[in-house]
Amino acid sequence: MRVIGGMYRSRLLGAPKGDSTRPTSDRLRETLFNILQPRLDGCRFLDLYAGTGAVGIEAISRGAAHVWFAENAAPAVASIRANLAALKINAGYAIEDRGVGALWPRLQKFTGQIDVVFLDPPYEAEAEYLGTLGYLGSLKGRAMLAPGAVVVAEHKSRAKMPEVFGGLELARVRKQGDVSLSFYELRAEE
Repeated sequence: MRVIGGMYRSRLLGAPKGDSTRPTSDRLRETLFNILQPRLDGCRFLDLYAGTGAVGIEAISRGAAHVWFAENAAPAVASIRANLAALKINAGYAIEDRGVGALWPRLQKFTGQIDVVFLDPPYEAEAEYLGTLGYLGSLKGRAMLAPGAVVVAEHKSRAKMPEVFGGLELARVRKQGDVSLSFYELRAEE
């Protein structure tokens, strides 16, 4: 696994041993960041269920101003910290090692708004998708999102993602083999 583009391009990233962490593939990250590229310079980015941190690190590499990593598996958190240290990234990020639910109160104190949210829970954890997207589509969640923000969920292609989550509406799906990226945007009337 490697950084695809930006200032850390081609640098290798580590992952925990075993199969409990499933990193987003290089190919899918390339597709994701080709789509997100116009939004990245100076953006505020959430990498939820971050695993190795590869997606958030890719965002930093491509110009994100700040990335929040949320992950609660100790081996994965150690991997995020090791990858950041190996790349000598010392600023422009925060790690919430108690998971996504613990990140929400921290973000409510943040004075800015989030531009890009990426979530990649374990594919079989349907409740995590529904809960996280439901929160982001709620009044509280939408208050954290900047105008024009995008929320991207990585999931199995066979999983049917709902078209609407409160104030979020499915705008685009990009399928790549048995994995898809669903892009949600704030609904026009919101």
